[in-house]
Amino acid sequence: MNDFMRKRIVFVVFFLLLLMMAVPYGCTDRKPTQADTVNADTQATDTSTIDSTERLIAETPMPKAADELFDDFVFNFAANRKLQMKRIVFPLPVYRNGKLVKKVASSQWRIEHFFMRQGYYTLIFDNDRQKALLKDTSVNHVTIEKIFFKRKTVQQFLFDRVRGEWILTSMNYKPLYQNKNASFLKFYHHFSVDSAFQVRSMASEVEFTAPDPDDDFSQISGVIIPQQWPDFKPTLIPRGVIYNIIYGQTYTETTRKVFLIRGIANGLEIELSFRKERGEWKLVKFNS
Repeated sequence: MNDFMRKRIVFVVFFLLLLMMAVPYGCTDRKPTQADTVNADTQATDTSTIDSTERLIAETPMPKAADELFDDFVFNFAANRKLQMKRIVFPLPVYRNGKLVKKVASSQWRIEHFFMRQGYYTLIFDNDRQKALLKDTSVNHVTIEKIFFKRKTVQQFLFDRVRGEWILTSMNYKPLYQNKNASFLKFYHHFSVDSAFQVRSMASEVEFTAPDPDDDFSQISGVIIPQQWPDFKPTLIPRGVIYNIIYGQTYTETTRKVFLIRGIANGLEIELSFRKERGEWKLVKFNS
């Protein structure tokens, strides 16, 4: 992300954090209703304060260069109501298991903030080479996956670049077990919520890189054994609902997965590398 875009994102996140402190909201474990299928992240307590902030953000036009990289575009799309409404094909087709179930009119749409309010997003790759797609300006089709572990459902937002502009062209819902990363996601769900399982899911020796506790500007690298995990593990292990962005990477029945956590308005980047050994996923390397 370029410096200009990062400054814009800092501005957006600052106002969203203010809203989160000013406007109470909550979540439940209820089954999704019809409204959930339009936007599962919609807060029931949307107020005029949120609308005012979005209008303020919308006053800063998105630079044309933001359409070159999907990451630059999607941060603007998620924070700017006016831009979002402009960049959606209405009525928006909604599919379930590949079958068209309805079309959402513009009057029914609630702004989709994606991962903006949590301040980070997650990515899944089969290998390190696939990470190059983040900076590939030739990518013309991207899917954002919103993964609901408790509901065992994946909500997909499909974007296409049409005449140089990214457009949300459809949504799709699929059961989690049909996802190309189903085996890994089932494992990761357990890993994210169970500290004892985390220890059991480590290789006998795990490579790591972490900040040096004695020097804010340095890092330390080495090898730890499973029993040392509580002292060295990353401060953030996402759980509950996570995201994945498919920039065109093709997933296969591989024995390796790279789970990447990236901050939106800061330099946060945590990478966890897993390998499947004798049918079980094991953490083999991480940095934090």
